[in-house]
Amino acid sequence: MAFEQAPLPYDPGALEPHGMSAKTFEFHYGKHHAAYVANLNNLVKDTELADKSLEEVIKISAKDPAKAGIFNNAAQAWNHTFFWNSMKPNGGGAPTGDLAAKIDSDLGGFDKLKESFKTAAATQFGSGWAWLVLDNGALKVIKTPNAEDPIPLNQVPLLTLDVWEHAYYIDYQNKRPDFIQNFLDQLVNWDFAAANLAAA
Repeated sequence: MAFEQAPLPYDPGALEPHGMSAKTFEFHYGKHHAAYVANLNNLVKDTELADKSLEEVIKISAKDPAKAGIFNNAAQAWNHTFFWNSMKPNGGGAPTGDLAAKIDSDLGGFDKLKESFKTAAATQFGSGWAWLVLDNGALKVIKTPNAEDPIPLNQVPLLTLDVWEHAYYIDYQNKRPDFIQNFLDQLVNWDFAAANLAAA
């Protein structure tokens, strides 16, 4: 059973008015994400991992240095699908309901969450990700290098931002902080994060 690239949850041009161009999606979704899925299928073909779920492949390969190539492509395939859902047209704003209350109790409020998230995303050296996760029942902001994600850490990811250069270079050149700010102001999908919290 081959892994398939999940469709985007919106049209490739839907985020253009909000700071992420269709040209970025042409490369980021159409080439980078697609390549991770294709590479993963080639790597696991005719192996014991071919019939596992993507999450299972990530957990198994994360523990085995000999499977680093499988892990990198599996995690990146999963991370990107999660990232697309972490954004929406007319996103931004502030979370509400249970998520907002938990941000207040665990992280000291929405403004502190935003500052922690901006810091994590801006200070991830080189390629990687910033995440809002649930860790042993508490919200945390973390960053991970390269393809790494919260799944092998037994954390529940609620939201992510891709800070690999290919995520922002077409629209923002080298201005990663502007990309991060725009994500929080106009793109972030708090409904997705709230649904992930409710399902945890």
